[in-house]
Amino acid sequence: MNKNLRIALVTGATGFIGSHLVLRLMRAGWQVHIVRRANSRIAYAYELSDVKTHTHDGTTEGMIRLVGDVQPEVVFHLASLFLSQHEASDVERLVASNVLFGNQLLEAMKVHGINRLINTGTSWQHYENKAYSPVNLYAATKQAFESLLHYYVEAHGLRAITLKLSDTYGPQDPRPKLMNLLKRVAEDMQPLAMSPGEQWIDLVHVDDVAQAYLTAAERVLADTVQGHECYAVSSGQPIQLREMVRLVEGVLGRSLPIKWGGRAYRNREVMQAWEGTVLPGWSAQVNLAQSIQTMFTDLNLR
Repeated sequence: MNKNLRIALVTGATGFIGSHLVLRLMRAGWQVHIVRRANSRIAYAYELSDVKTHTHDGTTEGMIRLVGDVQPEVVFHLASLFLSQHEASDVERLVASNVLFGNQLLEAMKVHGINRLINTGTSWQHYENKAYSPVNLYAATKQAFESLLHYYVEAHGLRAITLKLSDTYGPQDPRPKLMNLLKRVAEDMQPLAMSPGEQWIDLVHVDDVAQAYLTAAERVLADTVQGHECYAVSSGQPIQLREMVRLVEGVLGRSLPIKWGGRAYRNREVMQAWEGTVLPGWSAQVNLAQSIQTMFTDLNLR
């Protein structure tokens, strides 16, 4: 093994954003280790690469052993369970994924004296642009983890950056997000009931998101971070949902059967993009209109 390689430990590496981050880290010359659950599917071309996989057994002791084996310079914590709305049966899963798992990671870092963390938050911690107001329980669990992180920062010298993500998109996205919904409508032309469409959305391409993590890593490696810093990963150019659909229709050259107002706004619907401080040294580079052109012109439309 090349001792000059930087070593990264990535949680959530089997997800859409985590997968892109792992590939970007590898291209940048990092040695990458990923943490996964026993039943997690390894995405993309990991099997063909030299990424190191580690299975978490669910215990704090197991996490301590795992982190001790890796000895990473930087930990990238992306693992989470996202639910826009939850049922009572989801509470344990949300807390286990978004709070307990992260706390085990922090404790393992403390035990081994590893003190650089890039954490993942959400703009949904800031409903109506407030300093803290969770849109949903998912956002509240993200804030709960930050409270735990605050303890490890103050008591054990951890240096951390939390990147609070807006909505994300990109090619080969398996998630049931807006772009995929619109692709489905474009292909089958079946009506889709949507809200009145007046909300402003902040879409950031996954390539830009991955770069934000690398920029944050360089910042924390430079040892200029003291304590815990929080930044927005924002395009800086929010767009109204109706206008977003019009862009897609312009590329396709036809109208989509969207039933505006066919469903009511959800409780605590996010109507405006969060205006947080953007990560220094980073800005979104991928143009939304050009991305839509690429993503929708290749559809096999009847």
